[in-house]
Amino acid sequence: MQTNLAEFMRSTPDGDEAERILRKCVHCGFCTATCPTYQLLGDELDGPRGRIYLIKQMVEGAPVTRSTQQHLDRCLTCRSCESTCPSGVQYGRLVEIGRKHVEQTVPRTLAQRVLRRALATVLPQPTLFAPMYLVGLRFRRVLPRKLRDKLPARRAAGVRPTRSHPRKMLMLDGCVQPSMMPNINTATARVFDALGVQLVSAPSAGCCGALRLHLSYEDEALEDMRRNIDAWWPHIEAGVEAIVMNASGCGATVREYGHLLRNDPLYAAKARRISELTRDVCEILPGFETELAERATERGARRDLHVVAYHPPCTLQHGQQVRGSVENLLAGLGVEVRLPADSHLCCGSAGTYSILQPGLSYRLRDQKLGKLAATEPQAIVSGNIGCLAHLQSGTSKPVMHWIELVDRMIS
Repeated sequence: MQTNLAEFMRSTPDGDEAERILRKCVHCGFCTATCPTYQLLGDELDGPRGRIYLIKQMVEGAPVTRSTQQHLDRCLTCRSCESTCPSGVQYGRLVEIGRKHVEQTVPRTLAQRVLRRALATVLPQPTLFAPMYLVGLRFRRVLPRKLRDKLPARRAAGVRPTRSHPRKMLMLDGCVQPSMMPNINTATARVFDALGVQLVSAPSAGCCGALRLHLSYEDEALEDMRRNIDAWWPHIEAGVEAIVMNASGCGATVREYGHLLRNDPLYAAKARRISELTRDVCEILPGFETELAERATERGARRDLHVVAYHPPCTLQHGQQVRGSVENLLAGLGVEVRLPADSHLCCGSAGTYSILQPGLSYRLRDQKLGKLAATEPQAIVSGNIGCLAHLQSGTSKPVMHWIELVDRMIS
């Protein structure tokens, strides 16, 4: 696609990247077939191709309107379109550039500004989120539905192993996960401990930066990333084998550190190394298949879940392009894994999307739950805390991280 950048975009990092991405798009329309919002709304401007047109117009200097803002806000950034695109258009990166320009151009209402600022302030900081989460649970019944559904009952944390092993890997505990679903981290640590690997957490590491980045607080997001790099770097120099992610939303972002900090002379090289070391937990455990199978066999009498429905998070299957690992791993342990119809489509969580766009989010959730239920599972498993909380809010069926199931089978 031919593009003529406006003066304000020429010779800038965002302008150069936008032009490179736009030139790859041939407007074939394959992306619309896998776009959740286009499927719901049927509006060209609520699909990837239409949004690309809007972004092209704005980087060429066309006026940016509140309508443009609305169409970009409705995008889940699920990146399903990237998996479909035959031309390799990096839509996720392009829409972030477009959103940043819109934020700088179109003033938001006071209510929107307050809500977005609150989300970007509270959620990434455990010291703020944890007490507010407990207060929210106490008054859950009187909260608006879109907030109530974001407050699932707190699950027991379980016991985190304390043994030391020669093999060590880093793990990002996350920002909301330790408060809402702490057993995900402890279960992950227990599984790795059983396999002779010690998972190390850096106390000063915090939010991966995804939340603020997607809300267009880019400078704050980059500071989150720099803080994490500083926290992890001594461990990397000491020889940790990998950085383990059990929240695919965080993993997708940390894998982008090298790109996002490419223009920072102090952090560019370190950020690239961080991205190279980052792996979702489902990419690491297949290297221990024999050990896992042996332990599962030994404890087979304790297995209580035989059939599960698996929801592949968008940030794993589209953002990181990792598919099949969870299904194969669980199948190797004797669990029947059933994928729902349209498993490539988003559940509607998408970080803060379910709060900012509740109408679309709930429609997508209910569609997803209907298709998951059609597989007649004993439980639903996934690999991202946002998906887990969102799905659990609409069903009485048990919803858990798949690593918790592995932990139950081998511990």
